[in-house]
Amino acid sequence: MADVTMGDELIKEQQFEVIEGIMDTDPKGAISKFREILKGRAVDQPLDVWQERAAFRLMKLYAQVEDAGSLLALLQDLRKSFDAFTKSKRESYIKTIYDKLALIPNTDAEQIAMCEEYIEMFKGEKRNILRQKFETKLASLLSKKGEYPRALQLLSSLQTELKKLDDKLLLVELFLIESRTHHALNNLAKAKSTLTAARSNANSIYVGVQLQAEIDMQSGILNAEEKDFRTSFSYFLEAHEGFVSKDDHVNGLACLKYMLLSKIMNGQGEEVHAIVNAKNSLRFADDEVIGCLKEIADAYKISSLSKFSKILERNENLISQDVLLKTHLSDLKNDLLEKNLIRIIEPYSRVDVDRVAQLIKMSEQEVQSKLSQMILDKKFRGILDQGSGELIVFEDPIPDSTYEDSLTTIQNMGHVVNNLIRRARHLQAQ
Repeated sequence: MADVTMGDELIKEQQFEVIEGIMDTDPKGAISKFREILKGRAVDQPLDVWQERAAFRLMKLYAQVEDAGSLLALLQDLRKSFDAFTKSKRESYIKTIYDKLALIPNTDAEQIAMCEEYIEMFKGEKRNILRQKFETKLASLLSKKGEYPRALQLLSSLQTELKKLDDKLLLVELFLIESRTHHALNNLAKAKSTLTAARSNANSIYVGVQLQAEIDMQSGILNAEEKDFRTSFSYFLEAHEGFVSKDDHVNGLACLKYMLLSKIMNGQGEEVHAIVNAKNSLRFADDEVIGCLKEIADAYKISSLSKFSKILERNENLISQDVLLKTHLSDLKNDLLEKNLIRIIEPYSRVDVDRVAQLIKMSEQEVQSKLSQMILDKKFRGILDQGSGELIVFEDPIPDSTYEDSLTTIQNMGHVVNNLIRRARHLQAQ
């Protein structure tokens, strides 16, 4: 009898290996066969070894083919047998399915629904650690979705709870999410303070590579907002290396984009091609945004506003998807426009605005608006003559130092008089 059982197990093992062998080449076929293994199982019984292995393989395959509906259906099917599972098994199934669901693009709504459902379940079971973890995930999703007040409210209640428990690792995640939320709300001071809190807690415990890379990435973003692109590049480089080591393609690519942006904004566009050709960056070299940033670096290097504008127009859909890129490239275009305008008007005292518009390949109205703004910002001295359509540029006044020199003379005379008084008193005392 034992020999028959061992023989059956060996046959099942061989059959299972055959199915696993087609997971990459024929995922749909593998899904069908793994479903057959789970079919007809007893709801009031825990899964046997083969059914459990089939369930986990199905989770992986559904994520691979990006079938969120089937992944959630599998969870509902397994949930029928939750009473027969141990708590650790239930936790393993729920967490694995959530992690696989998070890998599928455009499933934020499904993730939020799943978090809310299982938070209620964990509350009923008084499993506070799991509830807190899923509430942290929910806060991150709400922030990403743009529901900032609800996200901040959830983060606040969680922080109060976790500070009492001194769960520093989860506190690091919470402060990081809060920093991202405040940054999205353009509250830079709050974003910096909460990131500092995340770093303080992270320094007192061991933090995994992935989480440390996320902290470095957020640090780079906040430094970029303060126009400190040298420091931001260093943070993005650290984060990029961390994400690449964990095979996180999405965040690794984002950090590489920000690294190139930092170099361009810092006036070091000539280094962009070398960064893209580095070992950790080669896998991202064919990305459209990376190609766009390389072109932008070349255009900015030669101060070609027309070429720069054409690149931005051609890649508008790509760039608009990333707020950080869109904001800083807009600033860069504005800076390049001002440099080009100053270069054109610098040799003249009177310039025809229409001619400037022709040279810079922009409409006369746009050029007038920009010149007005530059005059108000004191980038140069001049006025716009609306009647003649000309820009009148004034010479920079020669600074008159008469008042400063007079004050210096009076101060020096004051010192001399004070010294004479001191000496007179000293002589009288003798």
